[in-house]
Amino acid sequence: MPAINESAENYLETILVLSKKLPVVRSVDIANELGFKKSSVSIAMKNLREKHHITVTDAGFIYLTESGQGIAEMIYERHELLSAWLCKLGVPEKIATEDACRIEHVISAESFEALKKHVL
Repeated sequence: MPAINESAENYLETILVLSKKLPVVRSVDIANELGFKKSSVSIAMKNLREKHHITVTDAGFIYLTESGQGIAEMIYERHELLSAWLCKLGVPEKIATEDACRIEHVISAESFEALKKHVL
């Protein structure tokens, strides 16, 4: 999988999470979820579209492509496992979630797999 920056990973993960809750995902939904300006989200969506991680319909509905879905699911899995693990260690949920959000982007695939085997 080609390298992708943390911001793009967060956007893809957010699209994935929103797609589980909403019938369709639009830029305004992403902006509301992340607390960002719609203009910032529009720029990010343009970049993700150019990298073929998303498609956007004429109506403004955003869908993950196969590559975007793969990245989003990888980040989401990391987030879920790391959050749960930190909570089990006694870290308060809010802090565990915030820390998991940072760790999920920098942990190597090898370290995450080892951690996953150990935790599960």
